[in-house]
Amino acid sequence: MKEYTLQSGRRMPALGFGTLKLPEHLLETSILEALRTGFRHIDTAPIYKNEPQVGAALNKASTLYPREKLWITSKLWCDSHKPEAVLPALQATLSNLQTDYLDLYLIQYPIALKPGVICPQKKEDFFSLEEVPLAATWKAMEECVRKGLVREIGVSNFSTSKLSDLLTTAAIPPAVNQIEIHPYLQQKQQISFAQEHDIILTAFAPLGSEKTMMEMDPATRPPILSKHPVIRTIAEKHNATPAQVLLAWLLQQNLSAIPSSSSAVRIQENFASESVTLTNQDMEDIATMHSNFRLFNLKPFTEYDSPYTLENIWNGEL
Repeated sequence: MKEYTLQSGRRMPALGFGTLKLPEHLLETSILEALRTGFRHIDTAPIYKNEPQVGAALNKASTLYPREKLWITSKLWCDSHKPEAVLPALQATLSNLQTDYLDLYLIQYPIALKPGVICPQKKEDFFSLEEVPLAATWKAMEECVRKGLVREIGVSNFSTSKLSDLLTTAAIPPAVNQIEIHPYLQQKQQISFAQEHDIILTAFAPLGSEKTMMEMDPATRPPILSKHPVIRTIAEKHNATPAQVLLAWLLQQNLSAIPSSSSAVRIQENFASESVTLTNQDMEDIATMHSNFRLFNLKPFTEYDSPYTLENIWNGEL
């Protein structure tokens, strides 16, 4: 399995198994199949509302797949950004996952909400970043590393501008930034910044989240990625699936990815994407697909007279 070396020297599997939106009744069997297939990186978060089930599945599999052989990633939700809330949030995650430590803990969004707020419904549900600075949240994340509860810390959905600001004060630099990346949103600025600062980028929605796209107006969205003629042509040429092409495209750029599926066949196919080698022409053809189309634009965080706008969340990287 391909791995990436982080700044600390630890090695993170390039492909992880994502658990977002997996049906609860299929979650355990999906995780066990992912482990049998060869996945060793499991990605979750409290907001996915599945940490206890993920923990139970990993505990059930622990005789075959001991904890030290796994890489477990979870995330800090927006309602726990105040420094004194970070450790209790982490401890709840550790309890849910039935583990003593995380391999990677991410600040999920550069957005702060009041305690207990899952989805904001009014102006009073928000903290501004002046009230709860990201640097203060990060300092509390660093303390979790010092306590031995977390091996690596990072961020998710951070612009390069916010990362740059964080790097000026961080004692422990972010190891990872987990962001949306696929051929419609190729994130060249993020890739360049990450390479310059030795940060690993992990792509969520690497396959284009077909379910999310199907909920969009077909008149205004691009084609489903797996059905795009460029992807299908490349897949046929390599005797591969469209998903394998999409994942190989990321791996060949030294990007990480966390595909998700509840199908045993697709889990196996996704893992086998490491064996697909795209040509330079394939990479150039996929490059033409970029349209700056973002599946997850965080618009719900900008409502109710919020202190957040799409412009100040993404700092112009829309």
